Amino acid sequence: MESFELNKILGAVLGVCLCLQVLHLSAGAIFAPTLPAKPGFAIAVKEPESGAQAPKKALEQPIENLLATANVDHGKDISKVCMACHTLQKGEPNKIGPNLWGVVGRPRASEPGYDYSAAMKAKGGSWTFDELDEFLAGPRNYIPGTKMTFAGLSSENQRADIIAYLRTLSDNPLPLPTAPNTTAAPAGSKPNEQAPAQKKGS
Repeated sequence: MESFELNKILGAVLGVCLCLQVLHLSAGAIFAPTLPAKPGFAIAVKEPESGAQAPKKALEQPIENLLATANVDHGKDISKVCMACHTLQKGEPNKIGPNLWGVVGRPRASEPGYDYSAAMKAKGGSWTFDELDEFLAGPRNYIPGTKMTFAGLSSENQRADIIAYLRTLSDNPLPLPTAPNTTAAPAGSKPNEQAPAQKKGS
């Protein structure tokens, strides 16, 4: 009898263990978390619309307008930066850069005795007010390959001031360019056409 009772107790214990194991496996199957195929979180990024362009930089004033109010004395002060690589007065020798006497209106790559870069020679043309303005804004952007290492002047007023000063470094300074007329004519009117006089009492 004792052996029979012991078998009953062991059977009961094994039955309880079996039930617990079945419950554990069933719970794992029901409540198992769904894992993503790739670890981490996907972040939705809105793609730019086709044909969309970055906002354009606001246009600067024409150099003619800026030169009309340029400060020559301030330009002379700014030119001290140029003197690290250039000479300014007539007859002075070239330094790292060419002498700048008479540079306004001078053909490019034409200063005697200076070894210009191939890029400067290939550019051609003359140093007009507009050309100097664009060059001084960013020499290496305007003429890639130039020897000039100066980063440029971002201020349009400073560029106008120094160009106005460089213009004075000449035996025959070029006349200042005429500022363009930006006043719009009335719709439907012809050039030099005056508005009709208004009658009295009307």
